[in-house]
Amino acid sequence: MKILLSVICLLLLTSCSKEVPSERLVDLVLTNGKIYTVEGQSKWVEAVAIKDGRYVAMGDSKEMEAFGRAETIDLQGRMAMPGINDVHVHPLWGGVKVLYECSFPFTAAPKQIKTTLSGCAAARPDAVWIRGGQWGSDFFTDYKIDSPREFLDEVSTTQAIYLADDSGHNAWVNTKALELAGIDGNTPDPEGGIIKRDSLGRPTGVLIETAGRLYDAIIPPPTDDENVAAAKKSVEILNAFGITGMKDAGAFRNAPKAYNTLDRNGGLSMHVAICLRTAYGKREGALDFASLESERDQYVSTNVHTNFVKLFLDGVPTSARTAAMLKPYVADEVHGEGFTGELHLAPNRLREDVIELDRRGFTIKMHAAGDRSVRVGLDAIQAAREINGNSGLRHELAHAGYIDPSDIPRFGRLNVAADFSPYLWHPSPIIESVVSAVGGKRAKQYWATRDLIDSGGSVSIGSDWPAAVPDANPWSGLAALVTRADPYGSTPGTLWLEQAVTLQEAISIFTLSSAVGLKLEGQTGSVSKGKFADLIVLDRNLFEIPPDDIAGTQVELTFFKGQLVYEHTEDQISQ
Repeated sequence: MKILLSVICLLLLTSCSKEVPSERLVDLVLTNGKIYTVEGQSKWVEAVAIKDGRYVAMGDSKEMEAFGRAETIDLQGRMAMPGINDVHVHPLWGGVKVLYECSFPFTAAPKQIKTTLSGCAAARPDAVWIRGGQWGSDFFTDYKIDSPREFLDEVSTTQAIYLADDSGHNAWVNTKALELAGIDGNTPDPEGGIIKRDSLGRPTGVLIETAGRLYDAIIPPPTDDENVAAAKKSVEILNAFGITGMKDAGAFRNAPKAYNTLDRNGGLSMHVAICLRTAYGKREGALDFASLESERDQYVSTNVHTNFVKLFLDGVPTSARTAAMLKPYVADEVHGEGFTGELHLAPNRLREDVIELDRRGFTIKMHAAGDRSVRVGLDAIQAAREINGNSGLRHELAHAGYIDPSDIPRFGRLNVAADFSPYLWHPSPIIESVVSAVGGKRAKQYWATRDLIDSGGSVSIGSDWPAAVPDANPWSGLAALVTRADPYGSTPGTLWLEQAVTLQEAISIFTLSSAVGLKLEGQTGSVSKGKFADLIVLDRNLFEIPPDDIAGTQVELTFFKGQLVYEHTEDQISQ
């Protein structure tokens, strides 16, 4: 049956006649559904009325018949709910990756990588750079490759190849790329990074943390037009998953401009929060606060919100061992015994930055993957609360996979959110890399969701796409949040099952709590009178299926501010 979103002339219907008071005329009524509101006395309603992009009424279908409306959609008993808010995503990178890069799955073996790269190189014979990825965190542990650099040289010695890993923190390059960057056996390791070397001291082509960042100023960035196209592509991808709000978790300078341009041109069908990016790696001097404020003010627009800043406290707790931990990692041939990772910012430097950013009204997202960096981040926020008073800003510790039990109650006391990514909360290659590097009983005590909620803390959710996950599909993440198991059934077992939450809690985290992360909790995140009509219609009722079936959820319709911005097919819902 073909979906009917036809415009009904108000003069032809009794319900839309001139006798209907103007305050009862609306743009759209969704009726005959099972609409989960998330908050309010009644969590379920049958119908909603929408005008000027906002909900004006909700209740049973008969109540909504009293409204004169331009359009009516019969949901035919389908479940609808607020749109998803993804508060940790890298959308411009994702759009660029889809449109312009050479991509292969995290699980790709050497032969698949070489075949994919060879095809990309042949298709772009005039390209100076072949950029892409993403190889798995344990790729060079699982596959013994004598010279990663020479492996890529077999694809091309005339084109420079740069490949990011699944975390986005490390790189793999060929000889040509090393030459263009001026990296050789005499090049010292940059602060906070490692240029891996062979027994003769020659670079192997594997670059850890800030060593990979050496290419940020070398690889030509996309043009403004390419960035706008990438921004548009990422919004289309996310809308299709039911996402109506997102936070760019560390936007390079070109991202705010791209989303601002897209918004001004009428093409941005999403609430976008931008975390203005600060330097990655070790830094001793203060931030340029005036520059951050100038960028914030320059790119803010109707749907683009720029009052956020990203700080980086450490790396990742994978085999790279770059997250700052309270206890040592399992020893390896590079780091030896007793290594606990490193902080990018000294505690006093971080404290001063956070106090000043909080004073200037910026909400701060700190990359804090290890339990030591989490503690240092909480310490800095506590100092800001003591000096500035309660600003009301809910700062975030991103990833925060490992939290010392003594620090868990501090999240609630300090009004800090743990920015989690349940898309990874199950046995998978990147989790296996983390568990083997961290070691011991604590290795699997990852993402203490239940404990944080029970202690009064806040949790928000992000996919981290395209880092670490193949896509931004929130339904696999929601399933994993509830089951702590692999939602696809590929890997047996669970990850710290005691930390599972209920379906109701999970939906609230993905919608309303994450709307707080966008500073839009009064505007979106629930089906409530006066809020924007950011609504999604699903192919199944999440409350009537086994948790194992949640990951397969298909979004049929996505509405942003009352406008249909995504439709799965033309024959799933009819009027």
